[in-house]
Amino acid sequence: MQGHDIITVGASAGGVEALAELVRGLPGDLPASLFVALHVPSHGSSVLPQILSRRGPLPAHHAGDGEEIQPGRIYVAPPDHHLLIHDRVIRLSRGPRENGVRPAIDPLFRTASRWFGPRVVGVVLSGTLDDGTAGLVAIQERGGVTIVQDPDDALFPGMPRNAMDVVPVDHVLPASGMAELLDRLARTAPAGEGDVSMPDEMEIESAIAEFDLDAIQKKDRPGTPSGFACPDCAGVLWEIQDGELSRFRCRVGHAWSPTSLLSEQSKALEKALWMAFRALEERAALASRMAERFRAKGKVGAASRYEGQLKEAKERAALIRQVLLKDEPTAEMPPTPGRESGP
Repeated sequence: MQGHDIITVGASAGGVEALAELVRGLPGDLPASLFVALHVPSHGSSVLPQILSRRGPLPAHHAGDGEEIQPGRIYVAPPDHHLLIHDRVIRLSRGPRENGVRPAIDPLFRTASRWFGPRVVGVVLSGTLDDGTAGLVAIQERGGVTIVQDPDDALFPGMPRNAMDVVPVDHVLPASGMAELLDRLARTAPAGEGDVSMPDEMEIESAIAEFDLDAIQKKDRPGTPSGFACPDCAGVLWEIQDGELSRFRCRVGHAWSPTSLLSEQSKALEKALWMAFRALEERAALASRMAERFRAKGKVGAASRYEGQLKEAKERAALIRQVLLKDEPTAEMPPTPGRESGP
């Protein structure tokens, strides 16, 4: 009897603590494999496998490309690589970022669901924004089990709350209570295995995550042109509708959830405002210098024109400064991702 033996877990800010609590209660003979995608910086090292191995009975390590999946092990996505599942083999990919990150949670959830359908369990832990929500939708579409950390238990409740807003999740509980549930699911056969068909869009998007050029260049791509630009490459974003969830993907494969896209647009807007503020400050400084020189030469008319430009530049700079100082969040902004910590 095969149970729910493919357990996928996604986390971001505050996720190390939640993961350590989750693995602590797992049994050493768990008849399932765990796959972990934690948002970490692209450059640098990760000590998450050592933390998880120390806290629980199951061995954890950074997954290797082409590695065969074995039960009773924890596979962790290495920095700057998507952790994907392709049949009984692990694939690592430096394919398009999703929600601005690599590794991302959605590709792991989606590829696991593609190959193992109802046998998959998807778990979303602490984090900001909404990576993992689209992945939970994919798991639920294929008959898998969806679990979310109780937002009141999460250090950063954004990801769990966003998932719950969109997905009618099967279980909501604190990290400390997940091990018992996962053990029970791993020993329970899924209902109706093989009865749930796989949407064409899921297959295409799973292939895009593997950087499959045939999938990227496919003419009949999912979604419709949205009129929005991709923050990563400035290409047109296609809008894809998954039930109540709207999400976006560009021609080369960068993918965005609504909250993540809003966050990136906020960053781009702030960058543009700082550039405008800098340009106006430089304009004011140049106008001031020229006004002083012409006034020293007794050319009052020219000096007055430059003083007018100085006044105008200062007034506009003051307006932009007020916008930059205004405390009005437009999207949930994450802290620097992947700052690993743990007991």
